[in-house]
Amino acid sequence: MKKLLTGNEAIARGAWEAGVTVCTAYPGTPSTEITENAALYNEIYAEWSPNEKVALEVGLGAAIGGARALVAMKHVGVNVAADPLFTLSYTGINAGLVLVSADDPGMHSSQNEQDNRHFGKAAKIPILEPSDSQEAKEFTKIAFELSETFDTPVILRITTRVAHSQSLVELEPRQEIHLRKYEKNIQKYVMMPGFARPRHKVVEARLEKLKEYAESFPFNRMELRRPEIGIIASGVVYQYVRESLPDASTLKLALTYPLPRKLLEEFASKVETLYVIEELDPFIEEQLKAWGIKVHGKDTFPVVGEILPEIIKQKLGPLFGEENPKTKVQDPCASFPNVPVRPPVMCPGCPHRGVFYVLQKLKLTVTGDIGCYTLGAQAPLNAIDTTICMGASIGAAIGMEKARGKEFARQLVAVIGDSTFIHSGITGLIDAVYNKATTTVIILDNRTTAMTGHQDNPVNGRTIKGETTKEVDLPLLAKAAGVNRVVEVDPFDLAKLETTIKEELAAEEPSVIISKRQCALLAKNFDTPCQVITAECIGCLRCMKIGCPCIIKEGKKVRINATQCVGCNLCASVCPSGAIRKEGAANG
Repeated sequence: MKKLLTGNEAIARGAWEAGVTVCTAYPGTPSTEITENAALYNEIYAEWSPNEKVALEVGLGAAIGGARALVAMKHVGVNVAADPLFTLSYTGINAGLVLVSADDPGMHSSQNEQDNRHFGKAAKIPILEPSDSQEAKEFTKIAFELSETFDTPVILRITTRVAHSQSLVELEPRQEIHLRKYEKNIQKYVMMPGFARPRHKVVEARLEKLKEYAESFPFNRMELRRPEIGIIASGVVYQYVRESLPDASTLKLALTYPLPRKLLEEFASKVETLYVIEELDPFIEEQLKAWGIKVHGKDTFPVVGEILPEIIKQKLGPLFGEENPKTKVQDPCASFPNVPVRPPVMCPGCPHRGVFYVLQKLKLTVTGDIGCYTLGAQAPLNAIDTTICMGASIGAAIGMEKARGKEFARQLVAVIGDSTFIHSGITGLIDAVYNKATTTVIILDNRTTAMTGHQDNPVNGRTIKGETTKEVDLPLLAKAAGVNRVVEVDPFDLAKLETTIKEELAAEEPSVIISKRQCALLAKNFDTPCQVITAECIGCLRCMKIGCPCIIKEGKKVRINATQCVGCNLCASVCPSGAIRKEGAANG
């Protein structure tokens, strides 16, 4: 039976068919749906881990314990998981272990464009790259076989286009994989120097075997057509090449580390001019040049962003007699020129909006973090000074204070979401206490991991399978870290919020403010929409400063789009003339 699946759905299906027992992840676009779909299978234990490092550690424990395990994360998540990953390459596994790295060329939802093929090379573990959903499913199963054959973790690298695009997938039954016997093996799994040194030799020997295997890997496929041009490609770029240049000879690489040197040399000998088309870094190109193979790559194609079909046509189409496109290559999202640009904004009724309005009003320096609330950096709020990575807000605030002094810290706060705080903010808070900073931390507790689609987390007391579990008590956790000053506020009570922030900034010790209100999209407790009484509006435009998409400027005054408004009343609380009130409310 065939079914239309996204790449993420197909990977989850492949894990189920491969007999996977454990699936772990921290949600992150474009990888989130892998674990959400794996959780739908009763045979798979699935969890949202507090962060990617923990996810991989749970996965490696399952694999060493004898069960096949899949661990999924976005590309920057592998940075967090790199510590166990590199040593896991030394220990090897017992049952199969596959790490899905979902890279994001074009930065559709990410803070950088890092190319995670470098992780496979640095850790000396194999990388598989599917080009569509069918391969996503098949390569997941093959990855487990490789993992167990070569006693190694395997990286399954996908990109946003593979993760979210759909194609037909052949569904097959689940393999019944029994738990492998677990045997204590200190020399293999305890990586102290005396045991790690001989394990490094094992890694190098394994890599040589993998290089031999790569030469005959059946999904590395040479397709000879016209000999003038030969193109090496992998992943979704291979599909773009076939679509754009159907007459070109191609070498499709499915195992992109280690590379099949003999196969590449053979292909190069059969074409007149060789190109490698790869998104982001010249990973394959540099290796080919190191082997003395003459090849074009980043001298023709960009090193940033996605390489879309129109780019390939524009660059190489004329070599096949096609007319060189005169129009500028555009992002496919911009294919509708008459549609106005709609930048991302916080939703109507978002509980974060009031916090950033107050922070901007007080003209504070704000170190921010990764989440929906990163949008607080955009106009008209313009309230965030830095956003680097998950959990960096607290450490950055500490560093600013230590560099510029306590007077600077009187106008400095760190802002972090509830899920992000659990992910990697706790250690920053401990650092603030231990190293005698006076940092004020605002935890935006909206009861969910909203940015990636409302996944549950340890703060809201539900597992990925909807089971009730213990909630992390944020005030108690902060106090356990040594913070004496912990206060909860409602972000819609702007007066109390502003007073609280001022009080905590004045304190000569660390403090935590917990802004607690459920995400508006989950709460769904929509109230009567607000309206502007035009005759009473003084045109001060103060309500525009909260950045609500419901408020529209018309001439010198404003109106409210009632079809969007959820009646949170934030605009009314900042209106100095009282011109904003609930629809149907009496005037005056």
